[in-house]
Amino acid sequence: MSTTIQDEIRKAVEVLNKGGIILYPTDTIWGIGCDATNPDAVKRIYEIKKREDSKSMLVLMENPNLLERYVEEVPEVAWDLIEYADKPITIIYPGAKGLAKNLFAEDGSIGIRFTREEFSSRLIQQFRKPVVSTSANISGEPSPKHFREISEAIKNAVDYVVDWRQEEQDNPKPSSIMKLGIGGQFTIIRP
Repeated sequence: MSTTIQDEIRKAVEVLNKGGIILYPTDTIWGIGCDATNPDAVKRIYEIKKREDSKSMLVLMENPNLLERYVEEVPEVAWDLIEYADKPITIIYPGAKGLAKNLFAEDGSIGIRFTREEFSSRLIQQFRKPVVSTSANISGEPSPKHFREISEAIKNAVDYVVDWRQEEQDNPKPSSIMKLGIGGQFTIIRP
């Protein structure tokens, strides 16, 4: 019997609700994810990636109307960037709140990307909280572009591997990254 997208979302949400770690397809590359409000789950991802927790990870959301729950003050320009972006864009906002503190950068900022991809957006909608999204690799190693390039070490370290879109061979592109300041100033980190 073949699995449906709804079956996979249900299983992934069950794991996230228990504080578990998932390996899942996103709007860019495959990601390692967890409940972005659970500091213990976030800590496990740092351990899986063998990554210093001083290097922050981004958060995926699906509904821009919820942004103000997780950012102290949303710079005006952010709304236009979100609305008109024609490819995935991660925006680093000052003044993160309402998320696991070990996700914040040292300056208190947080990177957030709004996904329009079917699986990740439905997952977040049904989970009803933001989900961490970080590349499915050990820190310092190249980010895998396809599921088949993800190491067995990563697959074995997570609690659930989503069985959806594993066969895709297209060339996903990483998101653009932009850092915003309160006064409307911005820095392009990755075009």
